[in-house]
Amino acid sequence: MAGLMASLSGSAQVTYTRADSLTICRLLRQAPRQASTLWLARQFHGVPYVAHTLEVNDSERLVVNTRQLDCTTLVETVTALTLCVSQEKRQWTDYVSMLRKLRYRQGRLDGYASRLHYFTDWIVDKQQMGIVTEIQHPDPPFTAVQKVSVNYMSQHPDAYKALKAQPTMIPVIRRQEERLTGRTFRYIPKEAVDNTALLRQTIQDGDIIAITCNKRGLDIAHLGFAVWRKDGLHLLNASQLRKKVVTEPMTLRQYLRQHPSHTGIRIVRIGTMRK
Repeated sequence: MAGLMASLSGSAQVTYTRADSLTICRLLRQAPRQASTLWLARQFHGVPYVAHTLEVNDSERLVVNTRQLDCTTLVETVTALTLCVSQEKRQWTDYVSMLRKLRYRQGRLDGYASRLHYFTDWIVDKQQMGIVTEIQHPDPPFTAVQKVSVNYMSQHPDAYKALKAQPTMIPVIRRQEERLTGRTFRYIPKEAVDNTALLRQTIQDGDIIAITCNKRGLDIAHLGFAVWRKDGLHLLNASQLRKKVVTEPMTLRQYLRQHPSHTGIRIVRIGTMRK
């Protein structure tokens, strides 16, 4: 990718472009002190959807790319900015450090396997670090239980550049999958995702929405941020369908109905990280 730069920030080497650092620094400088997650997320409306942007290096490095986003990198980028702004950390190095804390297990970059590839793993790890809280009550609307069963990466290593290049990592990934498999989490079934007082009390603007699925070997199909409008709940997301970051015009209820493999939603709330 033309224009990529690498620099040392803390103990992790960072890959980015000048445009990426300028965008992050501008947002950190301009964001109001009480800037919401949605305010920050909306700054990325129109950014092209591009998959696999973290796979640009032969060895694992922290990649900062604000010019091209997928659903996961949008969530990580905005969450890192939210935490930086809420803690009055306004420097480029602050953002890089925060993004590293989010993307890697316990915030430590130690090769490809240290990246949190399954979003359930991300939720569990970030909750342990005190960064987010998964909301699983009240019941209703959290009436369904997801029993996680993941093995997609170890079963399809040819779909992953790093696993093709280093097959010895496949058993490491498989052990991570085995640790996740069997864990249970409460979620809101898609039939219950509607414009109700109960849901408005339960889900807040800016909450991370993780769409559960019944696809073999996977836990989460898609991610985005909760946006309440008069007609109901919408999803601000990096949309593969619309090829850019958008707030989906249709309600989330309508969106879920169009995807038979989607079963419901898990809700994750960004909190104040422990120092």
